[in-house]
Amino acid sequence: MASNRAEQALVEQWRDILALHARTQCELDRELHGHGLCASDFEVLDLLAEGSAEGDGCAFRVQEISERVHLSQSALSRLIGRLEKDGLVERAMCAEDRRGVRVALTAKGRALHGEVRPVQRAVLARMLAEAD
Repeated sequence: MASNRAEQALVEQWRDILALHARTQCELDRELHGHGLCASDFEVLDLLAEGSAEGDGCAFRVQEISERVHLSQSALSRLIGRLEKDGLVERAMCAEDRRGVRVALTAKGRALHGEVRPVQRAVLARMLAEAD
């Protein structure tokens, strides 16, 4: 009986995490929409901005981005295509592996990221504070 309660508590905790994620994702999409972005778009821009802040305009391979933003390779390729079309990122062949593609922020992408970052962080702070 106690193990059933413990198991049910575990399942409820998991469902609470999923619900918080869904609510936060929806709120991020709503807030970022006015800037022409969705939550996944911002995650890619944010990752690229973090990488460029650490080094000399660092670019990530598409595979590296996919592992960090939890999108399938095909979904990520479409997302990067949209960001590239909007002038926010640029793709280039990977020098060390010609089969690979590297993605980097453009100046326009860096500027938009800087503008939107406080909005995204405020949503995260609000939504995660509500979870406590």
